[in-house]
Amino acid sequence: MQMRNNGGDGFRLSVSSTHSCASGGSAGPDDIESLGDLYVWGEVWSDGLNPDGPVSLVPAKIDVLTPKPLESNVVLDVHQIACGARHVALVTKQGEVFTWGEESGGRLGHGIEKDFSRPQLVEVLALTTVEFVASGEYQTCAVSTAGDLFTWGDGTHNAGILGHGTDVSHWIPKRVSGALEGIQVLSIACGAWHSALATSDGKLFTFGDGTFGVLGHGDRESVKYPKLVQMLSGLKTIKVACGVWHTAAIVEVIGQAGVNVSSRKLFTWGDGDKHRLGHGSKETYLLPNCVSSLIDYNFHQLACGHTITVALTTSGHVFTMGGTAHGQLGNPNSDGKLPCLVQEKLVGEFVEEISCGAYHVAVLTSRSEVFTWGRGANGRLGHGDVEDRKTPTLVESLKDKHVKNISCGSNFTSSICIHKWVSGTDQSVCSGCRQAFGFTRKRHNCYNCGMVHCHACSSKKALKAALAPTPGKPHRVCDTCYAKLKAAEAGNASNPTRKVSGLNSSIDSRERSDKFEIRPSRLLLYPTAEPAKYFEIRSGKHEARSNSPSLVRGSQVPSLLQLKDVAFPSSFTAIQNVLKPVPSPSPPSPPPPPGSYSPINSRSSSPYSRRPSPPRSATPAFSKGVMESLRKSNELLNQEVSKLQKQVLVIYTLLLSEV
Repeated sequence: MQMRNNGGDGFRLSVSSTHSCASGGSAGPDDIESLGDLYVWGEVWSDGLNPDGPVSLVPAKIDVLTPKPLESNVVLDVHQIACGARHVALVTKQGEVFTWGEESGGRLGHGIEKDFSRPQLVEVLALTTVEFVASGEYQTCAVSTAGDLFTWGDGTHNAGILGHGTDVSHWIPKRVSGALEGIQVLSIACGAWHSALATSDGKLFTFGDGTFGVLGHGDRESVKYPKLVQMLSGLKTIKVACGVWHTAAIVEVIGQAGVNVSSRKLFTWGDGDKHRLGHGSKETYLLPNCVSSLIDYNFHQLACGHTITVALTTSGHVFTMGGTAHGQLGNPNSDGKLPCLVQEKLVGEFVEEISCGAYHVAVLTSRSEVFTWGRGANGRLGHGDVEDRKTPTLVESLKDKHVKNISCGSNFTSSICIHKWVSGTDQSVCSGCRQAFGFTRKRHNCYNCGMVHCHACSSKKALKAALAPTPGKPHRVCDTCYAKLKAAEAGNASNPTRKVSGLNSSIDSRERSDKFEIRPSRLLLYPTAEPAKYFEIRSGKHEARSNSPSLVRGSQVPSLLQLKDVAFPSSFTAIQNVLKPVPSPSPPSPPPPPGSYSPINSRSSSPYSRRPSPPRSATPAFSKGVMESLRKSNELLNQEVSKLQKQVLVIYTLLLSEV
């Protein structure tokens, strides 16, 4: 699954947890459409009682010592999250932005001066599909799928912190123009007083407070608009991270002697206090400078804290540099003057992702395990206490969850985990056709009932799904829920004068569908049999009563994995009893052909047989066209039943021979 190069740091090759996972005994990975749940720990926000009265609730900070699910009024399908100093922003898979935490100068983007303990939709961005968000001390940034940059927050603290050229606050998101006009932004990072962004063509722009040369322009001047870092203009910037007074970037460079081989090197600049830049000194660097001690490594990701820089190589190794006060280097033997390799429990692990708070670090491995170390105040490490950790320590409470992403705030931590829909249910087979999941049969979640289905059983999308995070957009639902939602939608759209009759028709149609649906049998069928098939029963009268055809469902075939859990009949007579012939219904339905069997015991093969019979003197209710349609449908059903009988006989013969 991973490829490591012992002779040097090679290119990164692994199966990332961001794109795949396995749970519930499945033979293959889940699809990427599984819901992302959010877990938080450390100093987080919760509902608290207002001291002036118990009726209204106000957000209050509490210490959570182990990961807990985020309290939310809606089901959030989390795609990416960014933790700031005292607020959080997240993006859903639908491209919507939610924020919560402490409001200060508009950094939540809701246009009101109010703190929120639970995620609140940023309504101004509701019509914009957002791909990525970043949070700083006083500002929040978002990058749309079109590459546009939006910023909001408190702009009065430092010149140009929002990149709009003014020192005023913006309480709602505003698009950044100027130097970025016509340029596609790829990613952005926020520090306490400045921000840095990388474009699709590899250019690096910075803006905000320029103290200690943190912007990389060769001076200490502040910049109100995004400004190109000229030092790196001939190179390609891959990733960037911002600390309080320093910045780090991964830059792609070309090999010497004209060799067309690129490598990704670590560059740092700004305040060198606590040796956080990795250059072996505390000097201030006004321009980006390559970390020479790590020149032999290629880098994949990086993160910055208050006095620390963390870098992840393409081979899954973690290097740290900077302050040692709380053990945040993860290596008790290092003084922090030069980059050190984090080992201990990470030896043999392939690290997929890293994140850094003010004085603590969290990493995610390829085995979906989370390790944290550094300062433990407020329970930010997730180990159930407030003790510092000097070496990587496994977060035990996340062992049984599939962690997809991690993110650290100043004094709290969060993780996105694949959602486990229903506790105690079988997650290895489709809830509809009962076929086992595998590499070709992927999991899909129904946003209405919360069950897992294969693609064939959940290929439709519908509005107003019960678990939909965005009510106004269509979401994937299973076939059963789709029919129910469409029926409800049709009922709501009918005229008031026909409301009662439309409701009766809908109930009658649904009742017929439920009564004539063939349930999965516990009898074994041949493993190579086709999945459930559907037969449409149409007629002129039926189409007049309902726009959707009635569906009669064929037998559902269990997979090989289910064979051991199926009860076998004691004799061939038991099989015959299950498929016992049913007397044909009274006219006008024709009798079945000799030797044929009805697919359901004591159930009519015609949906019309349950309608009240007309008086004998009345005109016959069925025309010749209806009769012909029903006769053909009945013949198709009998042919399918005959095939199934033969399959039962084959498998039963095989079982007897084995016995």
